[in-house]
Amino acid sequence: MRSLVAYIGLGSNLADPRQQVCDAITALQHLPHCRLIASSRLYRSKPMGPAEQPDYINAVAALETSLSPFALLDGLQAIEQQQGRERDGQRWGPRTLDLDLLLYGEQQIDDARLKVPHAGLAVRNFVLYPLQEIAADDLIVPGLGRLKTLVQNCSQNGLELLHRC
Repeated sequence: MRSLVAYIGLGSNLADPRQQVCDAITALQHLPHCRLIASSRLYRSKPMGPAEQPDYINAVAALETSLSPFALLDGLQAIEQQQGRERDGQRWGPRTLDLDLLLYGEQQIDDARLKVPHAGLAVRNFVLYPLQEIAADDLIVPGLGRLKTLVQNCSQNGLELLHRC
């Protein structure tokens, strides 16, 4: 299989979130058949789910990979588990680490286990702004349009730019 670029969203709000995200970026460098080509700065964002939880630290990373989308998803979930992620069924609840496969080349995937582009990508400032940092301005998000336009239509409200790992 030839390689392509996949974009990974990273988020954490438990157990030293900055370190969790930075450790996950390091772990991405060690995924087989993958090469980390870029990572954004860190951003602080308010939680989407229950308000009684800490703010999130978010970033986006770009990987060149020859893994299938499902093999890459398995690798991302293994990193989450290694960093203490517990899947308790609570949607948008607090977590040590969340790794989302945002984009996989130009593919659109609609499977019970995986949706690409990631659902909600077009309206989540904590995904769009860090993605714009590391992707080309002319990047087309399959089925959604030009990244530059998506960012222009998404408020930066509540998003705080931090630093790199």
